[in-house]
Amino acid sequence: LMTGHVDGIGTVVALTPVDGEGWDKGSRRLEIDAPRPIARYIAPKGSIAVQGVSLTVNGVEGTRFHVNLIPHTLDVTTLSALAPGAKVNLEVDLIARYVARMAEFDAADGASPRQ
Repeated sequence: LMTGHVDGIGTVVALTPVDGEGWDKGSRRLEIDAPRPIARYIAPKGSIAVQGVSLTVNGVEGTRFHVNLIPHTLDVTTLSALAPGAKVNLEVDLIARYVARMAEFDAADGASPRQ
């Protein structure tokens, strides 16, 4: 669930071809380093917007995550022009923010998130 707000600025690490057949033929893997304050909201198979384009997160390691850009996405967005070191706008999934907020609120009250 995206709202169009920028939560932080990430840095492109790599944009590399994906070896594959079928649906992922011609795809590219985009790796980005996210700022620490928003990295906690990024989860595999969750959503993230990069430069306003809503994408599915394929993997996360620390503050770095990667997405798969299919040929259609590469054709109809500016994401194919990204290069290592480029700065990109990031927006994390709104539901992830609400879940984190609820857990923080419950923890501050000493209550279990299940109560």
